Amino acid sequence: GLGSLSSSLALGRTPGPNGRPLRPPASRGVMERRSLGVMCRTGGGKMEGLAPKRTEEEEEEELEETVQEKKLRLAKLYLEQLRQQEEEKAEAREFEEDQVAGRLKEDVLEQRGRLQKSVAKEIQAPAPTDIRVLRGHQLSITCLVITPDDLAIFSAAKDCTIIKWSVESGRKLHVIPRAKKGAEGQPPGHSSHILCMAISSDGKYLASGDCSKLILIWEAQSCWHLYTFTGHRDAVSGLAFRRGTHQLYSTSHDRSVKVWNVEENSYVETLFGHQDAVAALDALSRECCVTAGGRDGTVRGLLCQVGALGWGGGWAISVALWGLSKKRPLALQREAHGVQGEPGLEQPFWVSSVAALLNTDLVATGSHNSCVRLWQCGEGFRRLDPLCDIPLMGFINSLKFSSAGDFLVAGVGQEHRLGRWWRIKEARNSVCIIPLRRVPGPPVAGS
Repeated sequence: GLGSLSSSLALGRTPGPNGRPLRPPASRGVMERRSLGVMCRTGGGKMEGLAPKRTEEEEEEELEETVQEKKLRLAKLYLEQLRQQEEEKAEAREFEEDQVAGRLKEDVLEQRGRLQKSVAKEIQAPAPTDIRVLRGHQLSITCLVITPDDLAIFSAAKDCTIIKWSVESGRKLHVIPRAKKGAEGQPPGHSSHILCMAISSDGKYLASGDCSKLILIWEAQSCWHLYTFTGHRDAVSGLAFRRGTHQLYSTSHDRSVKVWNVEENSYVETLFGHQDAVAALDALSRECCVTAGGRDGTVRGLLCQVGALGWGGGWAISVALWGLSKKRPLALQREAHGVQGEPGLEQPFWVSSVAALLNTDLVATGSHNSCVRLWQCGEGFRRLDPLCDIPLMGFINSLKFSSAGDFLVAGVGQEHRLGRWWRIKEARNSVCIIPLRRVPGPPVAGS
């Protein structure tokens, strides 16, 4: 009684009839908020649901909150928002730093030739109906390349023509026709079988070599002829651009390797070492190339990761995996595509093409046993395990992976690219685009 009355008077509140202090009259803003709350809770039609429902206790606490308490509450809320924003920024910076560090590590490993991404186990064999077939050459396909942006394919054949294809639509974008020998005033082109092609890593230049000892340089975008390099004394069998440059390596059946500067239209030097015709050539970013000999049975160079070796009658029948500094293969798969013939007279199928997806463990090989075979490189490049076979009729004369690794292109012919020992009549001279789909990973728990 008297105690509560005295405390109420000390706080400046007028006691009510029951002894409890009377609340001060609400301000106009508070009354408006109350009336709005009542309308939202009880009113029907358009006003219902405009404000969240609150209990009477929450409304009383808000009414009893002083100005200083409100300022303190808003300050704490603002500081909490700042703290959350700073934490999000720190997480984003950490994520970006991890991405940059990972990218730099990959670049260093790639420069050293030690980068290996595991993708082979995720590849799913495509259905035969998923393979797209592009027809336009009259004779067997001998070589092909894919532009760095994976938008176009260049294919060449024994009919001495080069065709540029659209990957998306499968249509011909440009055709470089055959050139007649001795004819003047005709468009530039090849007059003999085209054996090899290469495209620069920036997609600017295309190089093609033929049996007439010539190397023709083209502008890849417009297919306009730029230069012709001469100097080899026999058929040009291999071409490769050094990655990130316009330096071109060429090899020939004359047992030599020549170096050219395409941008300056100049010859650099000639390298020797093979004792017989050089069959293939490749290069990465270092200033050297790797070559595969023919009947001399050797692979020369330092940057070889995957190559064909093991010779039967002068032709490859095995697939070998090479290291950077070893003189012997790290892994060897003999008779990689099996054998043919009657019992006691079996002959192995020749390995006519080989390709590897850059910096991964995925390898593809081709022969004329009606399939393209995919392989997985084991841990440390110590073994080769077969993954699956993709049915494809004919001689697989050329294989190339796209830069993204989402499709494989095969150049198929009725005959081998270097001769006419057999003829598979059921085959079609064509460019085949083989999609490489990844096996979907297991679903995430709770998703």
